[in-house]
Amino acid sequence: MIAALILILLALAAGFAFTTFKIVGQAEVMVIERLGRFHRVARSGLNILIPLVERPKSIDVRYFEVAVGGAKKITAGSTTRIDLREQVLNFPSQPVITKDNVTIDIDAVLYYRVADPQKATYAVQNLPYALETLTRTTLRNIVGEMELDATLASRDAINTRMREVIEEAAIGWGVDLTRVELQAIEPPRDIKQSMELQMRAERERRAAVTNAEATKRAAILESEGVREAQVRRAEGEKDAAILRAQGQATARLAMAEAEAQALERIAAALPEGEAAMYLLGIRYLEALPKLTEGSGTTIFLPTEATGVMGALGGLREMLTRNASAKSQSDPRAAARPSPARSRPAPPQLGAGASEGPSGSGRPDTGNDPDGDPVADL
Repeated sequence: MIAALILILLALAAGFAFTTFKIVGQAEVMVIERLGRFHRVARSGLNILIPLVERPKSIDVRYFEVAVGGAKKITAGSTTRIDLREQVLNFPSQPVITKDNVTIDIDAVLYYRVADPQKATYAVQNLPYALETLTRTTLRNIVGEMELDATLASRDAINTRMREVIEEAAIGWGVDLTRVELQAIEPPRDIKQSMELQMRAERERRAAVTNAEATKRAAILESEGVREAQVRRAEGEKDAAILRAQGQATARLAMAEAEAQALERIAAALPEGEAAMYLLGIRYLEALPKLTEGSGTTIFLPTEATGVMGALGGLREMLTRNASAKSQSDPRAAARPSPARSRPAPPQLGAGASEGPSGSGRPDTGNDPDGDPVADL
């Protein structure tokens, strides 16, 4: 009997201690009610409650869990402790109809933090469920005003508008909304296939445009290269022609100077007035072999031969004069016998030559001692 009484007393003491002493963890609070009314917020640490007078207020919570098979489920419960940390409210995807009547599944996630525990407890009956429902309705309203392509390309705009709408209502619930994100947007299978075909066609079009632009650019670069090569080739040919002309001019000037010096030396070596006759005979002799070039060429020497013979006679006379002048100036050369056979002086041929006995205009030839006609050149 005494043992049972002791056990009862121990149980009462344990219950008294459990209801009287409350230890609140870090970043947690408890809403304390006294006789059914809000009294205070118990912070982290040891808190003493008056038994049967004060008690903590319980609130509803929702836990999002993923099963082993990958299925998502939400577990509902209640607790007396309010977590002040930033919390994630995730819920299964929901079907949403766009402006162009396409049904898509959108999965959204909400990040929030309890800023006022009293409002979070008394301003709304079930805070997580209220936030989830508000997020769903806001998402449907926003996406219902947009077409499918705009919905897929405007995630940031949808997030911003959802945050503005939800935050306006969440302030009165003592909740600080931090972020709203769209996790996934899943269009129907047929729409997805059409989008893939469109995407493939668009990529093929871009590839064709890119190839065409590359071909165009290559043709432009090739033509520019050909033009530049032609310009540089023309400039090179122009420079080469200029240099060639300058070289030819320099060569001609040098040849003219050399010829002038040669003429001066020839004029100085010959008696006065005989240089022209000498040069004429030399040019005549140089031109005669060229006239006989080629097969089947026959040359007749009519009166032009008279000019040739006269030029040769003039050359001989000039040479004879030079030899006589040298012999007079050099006594040893005069005493030396001449190797040439003496023969009568031939008549001068050319413009002043006399005609032969036949009167045919042919030059008269002399006879050597043997009786052979010889033309003295």
